[in-house]
Amino acid sequence: MLAKFERYPLTFGPSPIEKLSRLSAHLGGGVELYAKREDCNSGLAFGGNKLRKLEYIVPDAIASGADTLVSIGGVQSNHTRMVAATAAKIGMKCRLVQESWVPHEDAVYDRVGNILMSRVMGAHVELVDEGFDIGIRASWENALEDVKAKGGKPYAIPAGASVHKLGGLGYVGFAEEVRAQEAELGFKFDYIVVCTVTGSTHAGMVVGFARDGRQRKVIGIDASATPAKTRTQVLDIAQKTSELVGGKQITADDIVLNEDYAYPVYGVPSQETLQAIRLSARLEGMMTDPVYEGKSMQGMIDLVKKGFFPAGSKVLYAHLGGVPAINGYSYTFRNG
Repeated sequence: MLAKFERYPLTFGPSPIEKLSRLSAHLGGGVELYAKREDCNSGLAFGGNKLRKLEYIVPDAIASGADTLVSIGGVQSNHTRMVAATAAKIGMKCRLVQESWVPHEDAVYDRVGNILMSRVMGAHVELVDEGFDIGIRASWENALEDVKAKGGKPYAIPAGASVHKLGGLGYVGFAEEVRAQEAELGFKFDYIVVCTVTGSTHAGMVVGFARDGRQRKVIGIDASATPAKTRTQVLDIAQKTSELVGGKQITADDIVLNEDYAYPVYGVPSQETLQAIRLSARLEGMMTDPVYEGKSMQGMIDLVKKGFFPAGSKVLYAHLGGVPAINGYSYTFRNG
């Protein structure tokens, strides 16, 4: 599906699939849980899901003659960390807008984790006191204009690389990669669980898995706490991406988004999210984060307990690589 699109390799290759035997057994053993470790997909600043998207965006950025990648996210954005790493790798400058999307007041929140690495990698980081929204932000548009005013040539990468015209391609590739791994494993996954916020990871999976009729087996766990906007954006990206790659027609019914686990708000973990983070860490040594993977892990665990997945199901958990953000929650985890 992606043969006609130029790709700039930023990842090691196929990310590994790991069986979560102890977590599966802890939850009764009726469902087999696996994790696809996107957090181990690259040597660029701890890797993560955004690199799959950027692999298809970089060729367009280079062709445009740009000298500066300009993007936006929250203070502890995994996406902006990956944009900073990519800019360093391809020899471009990087301008990042980091908005106050999360009402979290840990004393070191804006000095550790993702934002620390972005600064170390040479990105120009601008802190902006604006609240959360998955749409196009004025602060980002202002940054683009500022780069131009100073003689630079900016290349615009929206939050999560999601509403970029090529933003959904990487996770179409994820589905193709999973199919190849399934052939080696000798079975197909019945469900894929993924955290959903800005939408292109989920959307790309829907397009990719629609090829073999599994688009509605992609279970998005909303972490935005603005699910109506997120659902609309996932559908829009999926439809545009499917048209771009010549895929199947995507309808609203193909977007499965569970809204039960994003509380209390984006970026703030509930006690249940914290319990899920600790459980996967203590049973599997697999770290998840309070913003994304902790909430999708909470969702997957709860859905197993509720019997959402039929007995014997094989469930693939997409670990998207958000763990560096946990450093911004050091007080929360001061006792483990």
